[in-house]
Amino acid sequence: MVNTQWSLYSLIIVLAAVGSFYLWYERHSSSPKEVAVIATLAALAGLSRIPFAAVPGLQPTTFLVLICGYVFGAVPGFMVGSLAALTSNLFLGQGPWTPWQMIAWGLAGFCGGVIGRIKGKKSFSRWLLVSAAFFWGFIFGAILNFWHWLTFVYPLTLSSYLAAMLTGIWFDAVHSVGNALFTMLLGEELIKLLSRFKRRLTVSSLPVERLGREVIKENEKII
Repeated sequence: MVNTQWSLYSLIIVLAAVGSFYLWYERHSSSPKEVAVIATLAALAGLSRIPFAAVPGLQPTTFLVLICGYVFGAVPGFMVGSLAALTSNLFLGQGPWTPWQMIAWGLAGFCGGVIGRIKGKKSFSRWLLVSAAFFWGFIFGAILNFWHWLTFVYPLTLSSYLAAMLTGIWFDAVHSVGNALFTMLLGEELIKLLSRFKRRLTVSSLPVERLGREVIKENEKII
């Protein structure tokens, strides 16, 4: 009974956190194009799990979510990551673990956005992203193992917590190494691709005075 209560309380907290973020994003988002891009990238990141479902721990979703956050920003990164979990579980199975996967991948995307903000989009750091992808394999595993510990392990003690963490260490290691390899081999090219795509969606405007000068120059060329 105690475990059930803790599991239920934690699930409510996670759902409230994700729901609050979605509500905030809905009220502050003003670009239909951005919403469409997030939905497309989330579907891509989520569906990328399916071909690797036979290999426990190995999947490119975390890598894709990190890169999306790196290119588009922390908030879009969170949206892509959380929706990727929801999308992929339509095929792999929904359950009480889904909200935990949503917040775990959402935080991975948010982390990618923070890294992109610090480094700048033009100064791609392969090893920084490779390291982040590697560690997020273990962080993701720790979040899901925490849910497993709250839900299925009794009693809830430090020893049982450490035991729960250790039971998934090999799956987390495969996840981490896979993330690092995906980022090392495909990260730079994917960032270039998504950056070009982002530039095409960005509408830039010139100040009125500068726009007037540009028009005058063009007229002078014609004359």
